Amino acid sequence: MATLNLNALTENASRLGMRLQETLLENTRDLGIRGAGSAYMDNTEEKVKNIGKQLDSNSDREKLDAMKRLIALISRGRDVSQFFAQVVKNVASHNLEIRKLVYIYLLRYAEQEPDLALLSINTFQKDLSDPNPLIRAMALRVLSGIKVHMIGSIVMLAIKKCAADISPYVRKAAALAIPKLHHLDSTHQPELIKVISTLLKDQSPLSIGSVAIAFEAVCPTRLDLLHQHYRRLCRTLIDVDEWGQVDLINVLVRYARVMLPRPLASTEAGGSSGVEIDSDLKLLITYAEPLFQSRNPAVVLAVARVFYYLGLPTDLPKIVPPLLRLLHVSPEVERVVLRNLVLTASELSEVLGKSYARFLVRADDPQQVKKDKVRLLRAVVHVDNYPSLLREFICYADDADDELVADSIQAIGYVARVVPEATAQCLSALMSFIQSKHDVIVTNAVLVLKSLVQIRLQQQQSAIAYGGLPSHSFSPLEIISRLARRLDEIRHPKARACVLWLVGQYAASPETAPELNGVAHVGPEGIAPWAPDVLRKTAKSFAQETAAVKLQIITLAAKLLVLSPADRTIGLLNRYVFSLARYDLNYDVRDRARMLSALLSGVNAGIYGEGDDSHEDVGGVVLRREQVRMVLFEGKTSVGEDKVEDEDDHGRFGSMVVVTGRWAGSDNYLPDWLEEGTESSLRDTEADIPQAPVYTSQSSAARSIASSSRATPVVLSPSPSGSFTKQETAKAAYMDLDKFYDDAEETEETEESESEESEEDQEGSGSDEAASTGGEESEEESEGDEEEGGDDDHVLVQGTTG
Repeated sequence: MATLNLNALTENASRLGMRLQETLLENTRDLGIRGAGSAYMDNTEEKVKNIGKQLDSNSDREKLDAMKRLIALISRGRDVSQFFAQVVKNVASHNLEIRKLVYIYLLRYAEQEPDLALLSINTFQKDLSDPNPLIRAMALRVLSGIKVHMIGSIVMLAIKKCAADISPYVRKAAALAIPKLHHLDSTHQPELIKVISTLLKDQSPLSIGSVAIAFEAVCPTRLDLLHQHYRRLCRTLIDVDEWGQVDLINVLVRYARVMLPRPLASTEAGGSSGVEIDSDLKLLITYAEPLFQSRNPAVVLAVARVFYYLGLPTDLPKIVPPLLRLLHVSPEVERVVLRNLVLTASELSEVLGKSYARFLVRADDPQQVKKDKVRLLRAVVHVDNYPSLLREFICYADDADDELVADSIQAIGYVARVVPEATAQCLSALMSFIQSKHDVIVTNAVLVLKSLVQIRLQQQQSAIAYGGLPSHSFSPLEIISRLARRLDEIRHPKARACVLWLVGQYAASPETAPELNGVAHVGPEGIAPWAPDVLRKTAKSFAQETAAVKLQIITLAAKLLVLSPADRTIGLLNRYVFSLARYDLNYDVRDRARMLSALLSGVNAGIYGEGDDSHEDVGGVVLRREQVRMVLFEGKTSVGEDKVEDEDDHGRFGSMVVVTGRWAGSDNYLPDWLEEGTESSLRDTEADIPQAPVYTSQSSAARSIASSSRATPVVLSPSPSGSFTKQETAKAAYMDLDKFYDDAEETEETEESESEESEEDQEGSGSDEAASTGGEESEEESEGDEEEGGDDDHVLVQGTTG
């Protein structure tokens, strides 16, 4: 018996729990707290077929469930346009949530079903007059989003109506609808410009950012529309929404560049120098500076653009701390900030050098971020921080990224040039890279060494030419000799070709080179001892070399023959190399050999031997040895420093071109400064014009008004009637004395009457009795005067105020 009771109790408890769960689910269905977000993403075919029945149901709950499933299917990329007709029926639903989802659906498929979408136009027009501003804004948003050309006029009327709405949210929706209509039908541009002019007068910060977007889309060159609103927009900038601040700042920057004068340096009488900056330009900079604290990275970058293009040179370092703060927001933001900092690295090297630790490369950085960081570190190198940065560059040379390796090795060469104290350490690191097993490291090390050798040799030649002593920090020829001896270890074709060019270019020893010390050429002994041996090794492996290396071997052979035409060994090596090159498979190698053999015909006519029938006299001009030597050795006298590739640095600070490397319409456009700018009076408004202080205070003005308007002096005694007349009350109510005194003729008449009555009052004020009697008589006379002239005064006051 107890067992049966226990089973029954358990069964009843389970039923009660299930009933409570069903009730809870039923009651919370409309509240959206049932974790329904993921449930709507799992739509089987049976549920999709049931959507049509739910849309035709009389239950708002069923319709809402169906619309949520449709939006979920749209988000997954599925075509659900077959339900368009049934969805349109619910466009006038009283449920706000259903209407929102219906509007989203219509925006997606209205272009595919223009005929059915036009059926809902009347509903949207009615919604434009709905008491709820949210409904009005949504109706305009959907109406402008229906890309049907024939409703352009209807959308234009809706925009005009919403532009004058009392709700700033609806006016914001009207501003956002303007670019859509302009893109749909550009014939409405004149009317849209008028609407934009109206919206520019809006005092609400909520809508002014959207107005800037509309201005940029419809009439970006009509900056004259901003004259009367420029100062107010600058003051309102801090109250605008975040993304509206970005667009508004861009508009104001263009306005300042076109309409305001450039800040100019000036010298004061005392000899101190200063900068003259326009007050309107300073107004923009002043109100934009607090936005450096914005949490939106786009706003911070836009304000930095203001300081970069409009600010004074002394204010430019202010952009560094806010930009550095953005480096840790996200990888995407870090990429954008680094690309813009690269543009300013040359101008802000001292400021950025203090924070070089923020630019150190991390292992998980993307490839482009690593490249930008190395370029920034290279730009901020100076005497104080070069030891730390040099260690970083040497460490980066072992990275798996080939581009990072190349940039870091080039940075080491840059440090050797700009910091003389670091030359020895840089050369030691570069020479150690030659022994690396990686071709990328060896190639870039050789290229950097080549650049250093050329620059140092030119510096020594310049020092000798001006009577100075060459620097002995390192010997360029010693580096070339070390490279020549390690030629067998250098396997990369580009690096081998570079070493061969160095050997041939500087094969003449300093003792006999006339371009160095002016001593005459003494013979074969003048050639560096390592040069013929390099030619011997490369001639032996000529057939296995690449085309680039073969070209340098032929050039090396020609240069050594010019330096020592009487040496038999060099002549034989030259003959062997030219014979191989003459029958090479690469036409560039054959052409180079044919050109050099013709060039050397005057130096040694028997390159191919006296008995070689292949040698023919082609005729033409035959150059002497000195002329050939000038052609071969002095063809490339100017040596430029290796620069970081700037092919992707086109664009302006803060533009997308800096990041993407591609021109993005007007994003890269920034007008030049005007020499003088426009008149400042164009930007004056009633709020900016100072008012003349006519009256010192309101009380003094009232006293003067009262004394001049009354015909008799004020007497502190009760009037016979005990109250003011109706004419006096009306006169006080309608009197506007500021305008009353603008009438010159009436003012003169009033002054004459005041002078006559004041003389009569002075004659009648002799004693206390006379004063009281005279006061009563004057009061009676004044009442009579007021009865006769009150109407005239009343008409006069109304005329002046009206």
